[in-house]
Amino acid sequence: MKSLTFRLSTVLVALAAAGAAHASKEDMDVARLNSSLSQLSSDPALGMYAQAEQARAHDAVNQLAQARSRDRTHALYIAERRVDLARATAQLQDAQQQIAKLDREHDQIQLDGSRRETEMARRELERQRMQYQAAQEESARQMAAGAEATAQAQAQAEQAKKLAAAQAKVANAAKKQADLAAQAARAMRQQMQGDSSSSSKDQGK
Repeated sequence: MKSLTFRLSTVLVALAAAGAAHASKEDMDVARLNSSLSQLSSDPALGMYAQAEQARAHDAVNQLAQARSRDRTHALYIAERRVDLARATAQLQDAQQQIAKLDREHDQIQLDGSRRETEMARRELERQRMQYQAAQEESARQMAAGAEATAQAQAQAEQAKKLAAAQAKVANAAKKQADLAAQAARAMRQQMQGDSSSSSKDQGK
């Protein structure tokens, strides 16, 4: 009798130990998954993302902790997948944010480049405008100088023309005076010759 009682006690102790070991394993799975979720939520880069997926993962872990033995395998699988999905979703959202940030930086770089090109084009246009204005001013100056030179040449030509006309008048007057002097000289000679002839005739008588 004592032997039977001892055997039953041994079996009960073994069953209790097995149950305790199984419960301990269950507690380790729950603790492991909760630790993974805690690490995810406290991660400075990923914790802010996938909030809905993290909440679902917590619910799945809580259901695992309350699951009966026959449902435990399925509950463990669901909880593990929910935790994996929460982390993967957080990583995906973080990557999407990084891509969006890079896109914004790229757009800003392109915008800055476009602004620099626009500024360079504006400066080049201003330089060409100033060159054109300087060329116009130089052309106007040359035209003014040319007009002044032309006016001076015309004035000099007009002065030369007047001088030539005056010189022609002087020459004509001198010619007339010479003609008159010649005529007077001929008349005087003729008169002197006439007076000489008359005197000779008077002496002959």
